[in-house]
Amino acid sequence: MRSIWNGSISFGLVTIPVKTYSATERTSSVSFMRIHEKDGAPIQYRKMCELDGKEVPNEEVGKGYQPPGDDTVVPVTDDELSRLPVPAGKTLTILSFVDPSEIDPLQMDKAYYLGPNGASAAKPYALLREALEHHRKVALGKVAMRGRESLAMLRAHDGAIVMHQLLWPDQVRPAPDVVPEKVKLRENEMALAETLMDSLGELDPAELHDDYREAVEELAAAKLEGEEPAAPAPSASDARVIDLTAALEKSVRAARSGRGEGAESASVTPIRGRTAARKTAEKKPAAGKPAAKDGAKKSTARTAPKKTAGTTAKSARKTTERSTAGKAAAGKATAKKATAKKTAAGKPRAKKSG
Repeated sequence: MRSIWNGSISFGLVTIPVKTYSATERTSSVSFMRIHEKDGAPIQYRKMCELDGKEVPNEEVGKGYQPPGDDTVVPVTDDELSRLPVPAGKTLTILSFVDPSEIDPLQMDKAYYLGPNGASAAKPYALLREALEHHRKVALGKVAMRGRESLAMLRAHDGAIVMHQLLWPDQVRPAPDVVPEKVKLRENEMALAETLMDSLGELDPAELHDDYREAVEELAAAKLEGEEPAAPAPSASDARVIDLTAALEKSVRAARSGRGEGAESASVTPIRGRTAARKTAEKKPAAGKPAAKDGAKKSTARTAPKKTAGTTAKSARKTTERSTAGKAAAGKATAKKATAKKTAAGKPRAKKSG
């Protein structure tokens, strides 16, 4: 790995020479070049001078600074920039040690690995790394890289020290225009949302990959072979949200099913409308069946599922026998009458004579 910047970390009176290495890689991401659709030739970009309309070679390209609110461009040379009194210089000066939660993730910019530069830097480097990890803190300071001063955060990671360039606080835009108005949420919706969060389980970083890049590579390979690109599979997702509670319940079942859990463990008890559904079931008897009398009426309507006529009669008989056990002879007579009526209901009716 090639070093891209050499400097030092100032930690009190301790100076640690370090080398900087890029910690991220962007070349693996998908990138396209512009071509002429007529013949497929690449399109070139040329540096043109707006004043004389001529192409400018790279050795004649310089820097210019345009003050805010002014159309004037002031030429600035690299020699002038190198003589500026930048406090940080090539030294990362640690200003304080803070809790990681105090750093806004929106400020995170480019990340670099820092390594010791020379044998004498190994011990103070290891000391700072262990102190950061043991104390569970991050170091906050300033650094000047490539002619620009920026905030920097140091943290211990995988046996090394990682430096994150941070944006200045005034570079982070506020978000008042995107925040929705006050929304009232119900307790069952919050409970289902938290259940869904727990049901998704842990994430294995080894399973993360760029599906889009793989699809582009397959597309390019198919076109090189003269084959017709495969049609994409239809998406089963639906972005419409009709009932938030129902959508959350369905999401929980899908998440648990994806983890290999059974249907019983994946079920979610409906919260809304449960009482109303129970009352409706108690009031309406099963279709095509005579309503049972007295206490047997409510018991049968609540517990009897949809079955065949013979199975329903047997289930009703057992329920009636249990509900009337230990009662007087009058209760037994009532049960026999109910059983006789259900038995008669299973027989075909005789046709009426003219």
